[in-house]
Amino acid sequence: MTKKYSEYTEYMVEQAKKLLSINSPSGYGREVMEYLLAELEGLGVKARKTVKGGVLAELPGGDPENALLLEAHCDTLGAMVHLVKENGRLKMTNIGGMQPNNAEAENVTVITRNGSCYEGTCQLVNASVHVNGEYGTTSRSWDTIEVVLDEDVRSKEDVLKLGIKAGDYVCFDPRTRVTEKGYIKSRFLDDKLSAAILLGYAKYVMDNHVELDRRVYMHFTIFEEVGHGGSSPCPAGVTEAWSVDMGCVGEGLSCTEHEVSIAAKDRGGPYNYEVVSRLIELAEKHGIGYAVDIYPFYGSDVEATLTAGNDVRHGLIGPGVYASHGYERSHKDAVENTFNLIRVYLED
Repeated sequence: MTKKYSEYTEYMVEQAKKLLSINSPSGYGREVMEYLLAELEGLGVKARKTVKGGVLAELPGGDPENALLLEAHCDTLGAMVHLVKENGRLKMTNIGGMQPNNAEAENVTVITRNGSCYEGTCQLVNASVHVNGEYGTTSRSWDTIEVVLDEDVRSKEDVLKLGIKAGDYVCFDPRTRVTEKGYIKSRFLDDKLSAAILLGYAKYVMDNHVELDRRVYMHFTIFEEVGHGGSSPCPAGVTEAWSVDMGCVGEGLSCTEHEVSIAAKDRGGPYNYEVVSRLIELAEKHGIGYAVDIYPFYGSDVEATLTAGNDVRHGLIGPGVYASHGYERSHKDAVENTFNLIRVYLED
């Protein structure tokens, strides 16, 4: 990123760290959305909470009849208490695509309906290697892992006295780190890293009094991981909508943690040809590091926007993220490239 915009990189990384520190598995969005509303208000951006629990922001100026809607989700994977076992351990049910294989041995926080929080650890049932001779061969599933509470509980009755019951949220520790080399490591970079990028773009517009040619809305959603985050609202006058979500990094793909990903197709089918072509053209013109890929196992907010019946052109971009839905990794380069692609699309 040129020196002119370098300050926004650090702002976006700091915002990602703050967002990642707030527990928000799908449906539990009050705290993270309150944070977003306060941050947007501080930037001078008009924003409101949606009925569904997300946040819809509106940047000033621009043609409201040819508006662009940028969508990023702040909900994460997680779990719920399925039942309290007789021995005081907790059986879980997953929220979104949380995988039991990599949930094991993570620290967790259980949030009760009355607002109390209890720490614990997600462990294999009978987790001591020196006791369990089948530790290495046991298949990890939501039936074979459990939450061990950091409380002196020995029975179901002990746990119920704490106020913990079925339906309480289980939040996994994100373990966020930013290295000296610029790598960003954490659970749930999908998609709080891109939410931070949208905040960075909003700050850039407000700081520099950018006069936009078209109205820009930003929708921070809270149900993407379960499939309906972007279904509403889509403001009147929106002709184009993008998911700003993670770009996948893995075998058979060209994106790395340093580029902005431009998706040509995912499991929902091709993205809009004109939008994708324009994104590629601008990335090449302005020397922005990018990759074009196809994601066969990927869905996004903007597909929910289309499924809801909105007549819009659609796209998907985002920073390259490795180990999606696990302990994820990206880089400041990808943050910068994603920010710059949004910027030049709206200014070129």
